[in-house]
Amino acid sequence: MTGAEHLLAIDLGTSGARAGVVTGTGDVVATHATSWSVQSPRPGWAEQDPNEWWAHAVEAVRGAMAGAGIGADAIAGLCVDTTSATVVAARRDGVPLRPAILWMDLRAVVEAEQLTAAGAGAGYSGDRPVSAEWGLPKVMWVRHNEADVWAETEVICDCADWLVHRLTGQWTMSVSHAAAKYFHDGTRGGWPEAVYGPIDGSDILARFPPRVLQVGEVVGPLTGAAAEALGLRTGTPVVEGAVDAYAAAVGLAVVRPGPTALITGSSHVVIAQTEQPGQLRGLWGGFTDAIVPGQFTIEGGQAATGTMVAWFRRALAGHAAAEAKQRGCDVYDVLNEQAAGVPIGSEGLVVLDHFQGNRSPHTDPYARGVIHGLGLHHSEAHVYRALLEGIAYGTAEVLGVLDRQLPTSGEVRVTGGPAASRLWMQIQADVLGVPLTFGRAPIGSLLGSAAIAAVGVGLFPDVDAATEQMVHLGEVLQPDPEAHEAYQFHAEQYLRTYPALREILELGAMNRP
Repeated sequence: MTGAEHLLAIDLGTSGARAGVVTGTGDVVATHATSWSVQSPRPGWAEQDPNEWWAHAVEAVRGAMAGAGIGADAIAGLCVDTTSATVVAARRDGVPLRPAILWMDLRAVVEAEQLTAAGAGAGYSGDRPVSAEWGLPKVMWVRHNEADVWAETEVICDCADWLVHRLTGQWTMSVSHAAAKYFHDGTRGGWPEAVYGPIDGSDILARFPPRVLQVGEVVGPLTGAAAEALGLRTGTPVVEGAVDAYAAAVGLAVVRPGPTALITGSSHVVIAQTEQPGQLRGLWGGFTDAIVPGQFTIEGGQAATGTMVAWFRRALAGHAAAEAKQRGCDVYDVLNEQAAGVPIGSEGLVVLDHFQGNRSPHTDPYARGVIHGLGLHHSEAHVYRALLEGIAYGTAEVLGVLDRQLPTSGEVRVTGGPAASRLWMQIQADVLGVPLTFGRAPIGSLLGSAAIAAVGVGLFPDVDAATEQMVHLGEVLQPDPEAHEAYQFHAEQYLRTYPALREILELGAMNRP
């Protein structure tokens, strides 16, 4: 990194773009964030405009650079992390042919079922069906349902691939995305014939970016046009990144077997590393090379956690919004204050957190959210707390499935937006009954992408070495043993809800107009 002392990380999430300027010792010098919306033209659908991603990425980078007060020559390299299984159909020049199909979109249920019937889930999703969240079912949906778009599509790719093309002019795919959402497996020679053969996938493979790169490989130099837009130096190395949650795991130094990462945000993701290939029941993976070459990534999670809390704030928190406006504070400040006074268990309310289907351990796209136990004595605060508790119960279920099958150190490391809520995190710790360790960097994905960029430009030999120098863990939040004991009854009610209502939920989801 001769003459350059900083790394630039770009994170494209579900609700906005963020950029961060980070030093080689892991100090986050400056960040800048923007926000956008998700379009839902039909129930279960979620779309975004890729051109909006670029506009917001430009704004975020320029804001972070201005906040850092450094020149373009100070940036040694940059790396991008994004949502995954967010599918873009484009021309070879990068012009999108339709809105991007977002990761949380569940329209490709039939295609996922076709892949499951063909045996595609073997080695990837344990004993569960292929998920409609994944990228390949969405690609198949475009091919099956939008023939005109498919005929014009020259490149079909993920969000990160599209953004890297805007930066470099080159079409590549990160192995992180390819392995986690498109069935790529380096131990089986790459794109497996067992998956793509039964679906006549040759026309899909022909449209994928031609190069699959390891996390930390240099894609190429920043183009002049991209550099001018971003306010950076032409030729700045662009390093291949990872799935946003996987980058956040790097930002928590979960890059070897032992600790478990809990990534909070629009969704919740649980990540663990293992050196042994194979699959675990009720979880996804192991995905080959998805974070560290030669290791396997195990993933579980919940599909719409922060998103459903945001939905509650927008749709149902009228009284709290009015009070927040009167006091000049955020609505969440009011809700957290009020919910802190609600007893454990929300006085009989139980929330099933399947608002956008279930990711794991059930992998059920037909599952939907449930709030039961409502009485006339319940307030906004009760419902809000019950949402936080329901999410915590879901996380506990996922971690329980993981811990019963994979030896871990028992340490849970947490990052993401909801980690800033002391109430939410205390509920999470109390439900789990284990301490939560937080990274000092507020946004783990930015720190993780910066560490990956540092590897790409040669500051460190590998991601493990980068995290040793750049990742600094901070506060440890202890559970309350009495609260943990009190939560057991309510957690059991949560676990009983999905089996009791599964057929009803499936029938309702399948017969919606």
